[in-house]
Amino acid sequence: MPVRYRWGLAALAFVPSAAFAQAPAGAPALEVPVRCRIGTDCFVQNYVDADPGPGMRDFACGRLSYDGHKGTDFRLTDLEAMRRGVAVVAAAPGTVARVRDGMDDVSIRQSGGAPAGREAGNAVVVDHGNGWETQYSHLKRGSIAVKPGDRVEAGTVLAQVGLSGNTEFPHVDFGIRHDGHTLDPYTGKEVGIGEAPACSADQAAAAVPSGTLWSAEARRTLAYRPSAVLGAGLAPEAPKAEVARNGGYGYGGRPMPADTPVLGVWTELMGGRQSDRVTLEVTGPDGRRLFRNEGAVPRPLAVLFFGTEVKKPAPCPWAPGPYRVTVTLRHGDETVLREERRVELR
Repeated sequence: MPVRYRWGLAALAFVPSAAFAQAPAGAPALEVPVRCRIGTDCFVQNYVDADPGPGMRDFACGRLSYDGHKGTDFRLTDLEAMRRGVAVVAAAPGTVARVRDGMDDVSIRQSGGAPAGREAGNAVVVDHGNGWETQYSHLKRGSIAVKPGDRVEAGTVLAQVGLSGNTEFPHVDFGIRHDGHTLDPYTGKEVGIGEAPACSADQAAAAVPSGTLWSAEARRTLAYRPSAVLGAGLAPEAPKAEVARNGGYGYGGRPMPADTPVLGVWTELMGGRQSDRVTLEVTGPDGRRLFRNEGAVPRPLAVLFFGTEVKKPAPCPWAPGPYRVTVTLRHGDETVLREERRVELR
């Protein structure tokens, strides 16, 4: 049976009630629905939009969402990771209710968007009983490993992360519903009703709320990260975002020839806030800094790509050995993150 994509305007018609202020009793304890290292191999790119109005805000008062978003997006770093295969697993025990397969893995930047009613792409819906169900969307074509009626446990492989439906990057959009009401798994609250969380202009809570639907172990794994380095490294050309996102040669940290005529340096960041400072540095095998550049995030951005060329210090080939790429993100006087990648030139 086709998946019914129900995360639309229906939620806006429900009248707020105290019964849905927190998660209803009997909710399943949700485990992490992907098999990857959160914060290293994959990231929560977008949370549920906690602002019921025209604005957008995630549950922690951050900007990792977009207006009307009703799921939690677990993204991969690039398309090469998708091609290798990353498992999507059931978050709780249940029975497979519906599946849909056959849609191509292609960004909406190329496809122009999915047909109406198929925005979720390839998907699986699992019924957990008592009105509870979870949905796993944007799955890889041909990867679905279950069929309607199959019994699954928490951790049972359902499919792989893909790029089907309305999406620009490889991820699984995870959602949970109770009696047709969509809930935020981080807060246990119904989506699209009530008031937006009261936030200061510079606030980002780190703790998962007490009303969460995530299990105790999942809470620790899914602690809120307002920013992250999605990727960084060197490239044998002036870096291009589309090539980096495709896992192109030289972009993924693999060794490169020392006689490469052009040496590019790049990074892609998640969750930059306006006026954050991004510093990109390259250090050679002898420990000397070859390159340093700093810039400001022009406006709140879900994803920021930065790439430039490193000038060769001499006309001869680059010195062979390990090169270090260091990425630093600062918010005012606070260092939000500082990460290093190593690339070997031979």
